[in-house]
Amino acid sequence: MKKNLNKILNEINIKADWIGIREVREITTYRSVRDGNPKANDRHLTHGILIEVLYNGQFGYYGTNKFDSKSIQNAASSALKQAKLASKWSLCSFDKDVRPKSVGKFSSYRENNNEISSDILNDILMKTNESIKVSDKIVSASSFFKIVETDINFVSSSGSEFSQDFLLMSIDFSATAQDGNIIQSRSANGRLAQSYQAGYEVFDEQALLNKAQIVGEQAVELLTAEECPTKKTNLVLAPDQMMLQIHESIGHPLEMDRILGDERNYAGWSFVRLKDFGNLKYGSDLLNVTFDPSLEGEFASYKFDDSGDVAKKEYLIKDGILLRGLGGVESQRRSKIEGVANFRSSSWNRSPIDRMANLNIEPGDSTFDEIIASVEDGVYMESNRSWSIDDYRNKFQFGCEYGKLIENGKLTKTIRNPNYRAISTPFWNSLKMVGNKDTFEYFGTPHCGKGEPNQAIRVGHASPVCFFENIDVFGGA
Repeated sequence: MKKNLNKILNEINIKADWIGIREVREITTYRSVRDGNPKANDRHLTHGILIEVLYNGQFGYYGTNKFDSKSIQNAASSALKQAKLASKWSLCSFDKDVRPKSVGKFSSYRENNNEISSDILNDILMKTNESIKVSDKIVSASSFFKIVETDINFVSSSGSEFSQDFLLMSIDFSATAQDGNIIQSRSANGRLAQSYQAGYEVFDEQALLNKAQIVGEQAVELLTAEECPTKKTNLVLAPDQMMLQIHESIGHPLEMDRILGDERNYAGWSFVRLKDFGNLKYGSDLLNVTFDPSLEGEFASYKFDDSGDVAKKEYLIKDGILLRGLGGVESQRRSKIEGVANFRSSSWNRSPIDRMANLNIEPGDSTFDEIIASVEDGVYMESNRSWSIDDYRNKFQFGCEYGKLIENGKLTKTIRNPNYRAISTPFWNSLKMVGNKDTFEYFGTPHCGKGEPNQAIRVGHASPVCFFENIDVFGGA
């Protein structure tokens, strides 16, 4: 039940420069089937509030899942104590301007808001699991659905009052095939990449059965495929692999708290420096990267971040030049670099930090056929399988589930164990062609980890097909 946050705010008795209350109520439903056997049918609820207090230029936070007057007053007093302690060691002093007044509502895009019964969902899961098993060589098949219903309400002493409700869907299919010593796995666009803000229209039975069957067929196909060649060549990446590429070599390096040094101890630093904004040629002239929490259906769309800042589309990289960082209002104050409304937390018991949201590559002008036709020799790769990147988010090595050779402008043989390696800015400067809107696809991840204590947060990425030249590719042999 939604709490009367204004009543709670008015009853708090502390002397502070500003007080904010964020209520988060979240219901998560998991359903999974493996090899024809139900493995999970779980549903759990988390509900609490985070009280944040500004005192003498510093913020303090304290969360509670108890809503009686004494617990709330104790939480507010504890938050004030933290703020007072922090003010003695201040590196940057804040005021109420970093908690802008915002009023409004947001609700996830959905075509169908009618909930599907548990027995129907379980039946669809079982059928998709059967569809994956296209051959006796499929030794393991998994089907997974996750539904998250999140309600966030926020009020503050400066007059903010907004609410946001999210309906979040994640679907995952995977198959493992074996022939002697050869083992290959295939998923639907990479682990949990099919994550969206959507309604129950995503559980279209026939569409899911078709996708599950393709996963099984491609797992078997990979058993007899040739090993990916090892050479420097042209590389074409599908949107589901571009998701990981954007996430690791653009998203994390541009998070301002990393650049400012806050994350060095845990999640790492960044090769980007403050002087690079407005100057660094991050990629070729074709690279245009936007922060866009306004896209309907993408996994991390929202109207307000957790500071109350209104979220809108902004170019982080325009025509290859780095312009903005992924920094919320506090990081913008500290760095004096323009940022975006991405000050976010994972739940009621976490304080907000700089996080990616919807981070996308804008479409170009080339069709998929035009891109392939322009490649005399190269490799096409889909769906992330593995990743490794250094603490500065600079040198990386990524592996994909599925690949094809490109020979004389045509997709030819299927290859297994395709991998590639590069360094972030040289890689993005090798971008030669960008697919048009017809190649543009949304994907997401529900488990981007960062912060101490850790916060796993939802991130969306959308991209067209992209063509990079002169890249090191290699197989797994």
